[in-house]
This record gives sequence, structure tokens and C-alpha cells, in this order.
Amino acid sequence: MRFELPELDYSILMQALSGYSYPRDRVTRLLRSGGLIRVKKGLYVTNDPRDWYSKEVLANLVYGPSYVSLEYALRFHGLIPEAVETVTSVTTQRHKRFDTPLGRFEYEHLPERMYSCGIVYLPADTRRGFFIGSPEKALIDTLALRTPGLKPADIEKHLFENLRIDEADFSRLDFSHLDPVLIDCGKLSVRSFFTFLKRRSSL
Repeated sequence: MRFELPELDYSILMQALSGYSYPRDRVTRLLRSGGLIRVKKGLYVTNDPRDWYSKEVLANLVYGPSYVSLEYALRFHGLIPEAVETVTSVTTQRHKRFDTPLGRFEYEHLPERMYSCGIVYLPADTRRGFFIGSPEKALIDTLALRTPGLKPADIEKHLFENLRIDEADFSRLDFSHLDPVLIDCGKLSVRSFFTFLKRRSSL
């Protein structure tokens, strides 16, 4: 059978199967036959070659509130060259990691004051979409959570040698919408980055 969406939580699945006398038994049969894949308790994807699931949409559903960020978002936006297998996200909740049949989903904690700024909604198709950090927010999150102690003298090397961000791509980023995050963040690396941006803009 076909479902309207490839990503299904339990309530949507039960609604889709409401025409069956025993919808829970139908779910069991679909799981056994491979028609459905259980991502985690209460969350499923269809296993139909005519459909395709979105790891970004799933990341929002696996654990929330959350948005895709960090290395996965940097790669998604084309800022770093390396492939990233783990779907990395940021949440206001506790750190979590989920190993699923579809891969690993990791969630890092950010306080509320740093969370909401810089999130964008992108369509996966005409029916659904997902929340992801803007390129600028994904970079700030990465500095804050992966290398929180970087000093101003270390920022440039970290960006262009360690992360391997192309300088031309970096020059096209606009961090003005993240000023409150940059100014109020208590992480040394983010303060150092703000200093780097001011120095770079004055050249």
C-alpha cells in the first residue's frame, strides 16, 4: 500500500490505516514484510522504491525540538568538503544519540538564548520540509559546541585549514542576523570569531 508521506509517526500511521479492522496488526505485518521500517518507537518510514525519505525531515522528528546543524548542516550548505554520515542537530533538550536502521542521529544541547536565532525552514518537496541552521548559524554552533576554547589567534587557521572552508564561500556569508548570539554567547571561540569578523571587515 502507498502512504501519503514516507515519514510517519504513530498517529499518522494509525490514521492512514483506520480503514483496517486491526490497524496495529497491519503495522506488524508491514514491518515483517519490509513495507515499513521502524526508525525508533513511534516513528517509521515507508520502504517503497517509489518514495524517498528525507534524513533532514527525520532528524526533526526523531528528537525535538531540534534543527539540523553542526557538521551535517555545514556539508549540506556546501561549506565543508568532507562527507558527513551522522545527521547532527541542535536541541534545547539533553544530548542524545540514536543509532537507527537508517543511520545515526546526534543531538547537542544549546541554551535557549543561542537556539532560536538563525533557523531556516527548507522544503524537502511540496508536501513537507525541515528546520536547519543557516550556513552562518551552523558555523557558530560548530564553533560553540566542537571547539569552545579557541582564541582569536586560532580562528582563521581553524576555519580555513581545519574545517577547510573555502575563503570565497566564507566571504559570501552574512552574520549580521546573528549579532545577538555573537555578542551574548559565553563561549570563548564565538567571542573570538566575532573579533575575527570585525578585524576582517576593517581590512
